[in-house]
Amino acid sequence: MRKTRHIIRRVLPGSIAEELELEPGDELVSVNGQEVEDIFDYQYLTNEEYLEILIRRPDGEEWELEIEKEYEEDLGIEFENGLMDAYRTCSNRCIFCFIDQMPPGMRKTLYFKDDDSRLSFLQGNYVTLTNMTEHDIDRIIRYHLAPINISFHTTDPALRCRMLNNRFAGDIFPKVQKLFEAGIEMNGQIVLCRGINDGEHLEQTIRDLAGYLPHLKSVSVVPVGLTRFRDGLYPLEPFEEEDACQVLDLVERWQKTLYEKWGTHFIHCSDEWYLLAKRSLPRADQYDGYPQLENGVGMLRLLEEEVKAALSGMDYSERKSSLSVATGLLAAPFIRENARAIQEKYPNIRVTVYGIVNEFFGERITVSGLLTGRDLCRQLTGKELGERLLIPCNMLRDGENVFLDDMTVEELESALQVPVSVVDPEGAALVAAVTQEKTEITHRRRQIYEQADSSDRWTP
Repeated sequence: MRKTRHIIRRVLPGSIAEELELEPGDELVSVNGQEVEDIFDYQYLTNEEYLEILIRRPDGEEWELEIEKEYEEDLGIEFENGLMDAYRTCSNRCIFCFIDQMPPGMRKTLYFKDDDSRLSFLQGNYVTLTNMTEHDIDRIIRYHLAPINISFHTTDPALRCRMLNNRFAGDIFPKVQKLFEAGIEMNGQIVLCRGINDGEHLEQTIRDLAGYLPHLKSVSVVPVGLTRFRDGLYPLEPFEEEDACQVLDLVERWQKTLYEKWGTHFIHCSDEWYLLAKRSLPRADQYDGYPQLENGVGMLRLLEEEVKAALSGMDYSERKSSLSVATGLLAAPFIRENARAIQEKYPNIRVTVYGIVNEFFGERITVSGLLTGRDLCRQLTGKELGERLLIPCNMLRDGENVFLDDMTVEELESALQVPVSVVDPEGAALVAAVTQEKTEITHRRRQIYEQADSSDRWTP
């Protein structure tokens, strides 16, 4: 029995569906006699020039409709469930899972653990493959869905079972091999836990994953994120400066070897490693086009490049204003540097950058995307904020104005008595928000993953 009924939520004006007099509440039963499992089946099956679709009306009446259209022309239907199937929850109990480290009493959606490979294509999520069947792998290959983003963590099957607390977690590598042989593009992620999958284990993992080049395009190494809500959980220790130096030395040695052979650095460390090790960030060309931005790899370097590019076409200005920026501790020094670059062309604009301590989750969580409205309110009350306060969009729920603790932007404005501007992640957006000048903005995909505390973008 199908898990989800495909109920139409909206019919787009001027579409084929409107011409056929389809309405919200109608149900799509089949396409060309085939049951539709999810959005990928729907998109694949409806690409053809000739279709026969079966529609069931709310009163139970069924319509069989014949459609002639252009190849890949959309029918103009939106469904109540965007995935057209139930979301798959995670069957693992990872020792590093960020969701397990959240306190009770927050909104229910924050506790949902997804491990759905389809979201890897639709939203860029990383998946462990432990929920995937051979049927799922065959569908990926059949539809040539790519890229698929995989949380590896280690290539040692026994260690992977222990880290994911799943006795089947070590069985994914035949699936990866099958994807590799089919030429499916992949990206990888390693959440590093001190004394568990670092050192010799990390060395072996990089060596094994390099064997999937060129179809495994990139792999990121991110440090485990540890909140203050870890009572009863697996004992994990934070990385220190010496540990970060060892990780960087190992990764940079592999980068050199792989670049000489493949022309790509392949394995990348998130920005937090460089800050913890007190080392300079790599040059822009060492990030291979920034394939791992969503895992916090290269975002600070890219921000600097984008700010420079935006400022290059702008002239000296006498415009006067005073404003403030709130960001996580990770990005604060870099936002200050970029603010100084902006002030070279706008010397009469005063920018004050506040690095906000994450009191809610704990001081070791340093990214802006995990700050709460109440932390902002407590630490900014009484401070000189100027005419406006800028915050990054990743502090808020996607498409909404609500922080993690359900405080709204309007409530923050009322508490601080200052207008709050939400800024997109690109460097050009930061320049535009500070100067109030129009700049060209290129939007990039943005996603925050629960497994690490290094995801940040422009990231005030």
